[in-house]
Amino acid sequence: MREDRQVATDRLVTLDALRGFAVMGILAMNIVAFAMPEMAYVSPRAYGGETPTDIAAWALGFLLFDGKMRGLFSILFGASMLLIIDRAEAHGQNPGSVHYRRMAWLALFGLCHYFFIWWGDILFLYAAVGCIAFRFRAWEPRRLIKWALGLFTLGIALTSLFFGAQLAVASAANDPASSMAEAGREVRAEYAKIDGEVTEELALYRGPYLPILDERLDSAANPFVGVLMTMLETLPLMMLGMALFRNGFLTGAWAAADYRRIAWRWLPPGVALTLLVGWLQWRSGFDYLVGVNAFMAWAGPGRLMMTIAYAALLILLIRRASASSGIARVAAAGRTAFSNYLGTSIVMTTIFYGYGIGLFGDVGRWTLYLFCIGMWAVMLLWSKPWLDRFRYGPLEWLWRSLARGRLQAMRQ
Repeated sequence: MREDRQVATDRLVTLDALRGFAVMGILAMNIVAFAMPEMAYVSPRAYGGETPTDIAAWALGFLLFDGKMRGLFSILFGASMLLIIDRAEAHGQNPGSVHYRRMAWLALFGLCHYFFIWWGDILFLYAAVGCIAFRFRAWEPRRLIKWALGLFTLGIALTSLFFGAQLAVASAANDPASSMAEAGREVRAEYAKIDGEVTEELALYRGPYLPILDERLDSAANPFVGVLMTMLETLPLMMLGMALFRNGFLTGAWAAADYRRIAWRWLPPGVALTLLVGWLQWRSGFDYLVGVNAFMAWAGPGRLMMTIAYAALLILLIRRASASSGIARVAAAGRTAFSNYLGTSIVMTTIFYGYGIGLFGDVGRWTLYLFCIGMWAVMLLWSKPWLDRFRYGPLEWLWRSLARGRLQAMRQ
């Protein structure tokens, strides 16, 4: 019995620590979206400079973090979903009722996050896609992986066709002999508007709160459109998380040699593909249309490969340093990931938006990493002492209480 409890504890520590690394890693890319106009996330040409050092900072984020930490977070959401379902069934509860109540409240949190705090919310997306992922909870791991890879490939193909068609049409803009020249000029004109939108964003986010809120209310359809646009990325990742939880990969149950094999199988080709896509963007002069194609479609395969390799390497690190205070703090940050995620949005928008300190658009790409490191330190410093006294993070407690319809015991 004691060994069973130890195995369960080790499993949860591995999942929590992975989630901690993911929620910290997400900030390494989100920091650009907090501090600069939206398109700066995709292209340094939009904002943040085109000097060699600016491009190097962009390239570092694109290679190491862009989409990989979000991918890991999505995989872990699928795993956590199964963990909650298993617990509900073990306690004789209706797993569907438990799951859909949690997703309903998560969706509400996500909409509040989007409208009142920051436009880059993923909680509503996770809630919506999580409702669909629930239908696959009983599938065996091999079937989940096959369907996940198939859906992911379909998503890449569809986005490649859509944005690639725009790129193909735009390439005819300067060819007077082409029948597509006029359509190409129209596509180019639409993307040329980005520079004006950057100027508008700078004015908006350097100003007071109410105009920002008004702009978000005018864009109320965006969270729903975001679900449709990223469904075929997020759902496959959640399905992979479900499969990798069931087969023991995410819980640290595999042999160390197997994790090393996975890492070495997928990291080199993932890095190579990501470098190729980054080079294509640089070669185009960071053309906006090329950047959107890269962000939405071309980078997808490399991101997935690197995400799986990162998971394997992090699990090896967690197992090797499981007794260290550092991993304990990262695991605590993972247990309070919901609070850390929303708390980061509150802190960063207060630092950068005009109703706070007002640094929006005034901090260079390299300097932004100092803010990122500072927020990581905050996550690591508060999470463990809090959990030494309380059962849940503050927002985790609120979410759990709302989903269960009664206040949960908070103190240890």
